[in-house]
Amino acid sequence: MAEKEKLTLVVFSGDLDHALAAFMLATTGASMGMEVNMFFTFWGLNIIKKNEGSIKSKGLMRNMLNIMNRGGTKRLKLSRFNMLGMGTWMIKRLMKDIHMPSLDEMITMANQMGVKLIACTTTCGLMGLGEDAFRSEVTTLTGAAYFLNEARQSKTTLFI
Repeated sequence: MAEKEKLTLVVFSGDLDHALAAFMLATTGASMGMEVNMFFTFWGLNIIKKNEGSIKSKGLMRNMLNIMNRGGTKRLKLSRFNMLGMGTWMIKRLMKDIHMPSLDEMITMANQMGVKLIACTTTCGLMGLGEDAFRSEVTTLTGAAYFLNEARQSKTTLFI
């Protein structure tokens, strides 16, 4: 039996449009039978943070960072044409009009399709984030070496 093709995505950006593109590619790859790994690092971690509650970290600077950078899918903005939130509202409205799933629905779909959501431990340490900061769909917290090994074995690796 042939080994499954792999798709590995590095999700660095925490912008809504980038998150939507990443999850469209991930779910499409999974629907085509690919093994899909999504490695979230730096601002991309905001996509997989829980929407509710506050994050308590060790140290004043990490607490300040987490107050200013709350994360969660409900707080993501567009990378362009945000227009004080009007652009984000418009995109979400247009998505609803064409029956496109929301980002939360895409995350659930990806999880159900076997897509692995992986948080970067180095960035988590830098930002003072523990496992409890993330959605239940996040299956693994690991470092760059794991990502590089997956990327080496992947037919396609993308940086978003």
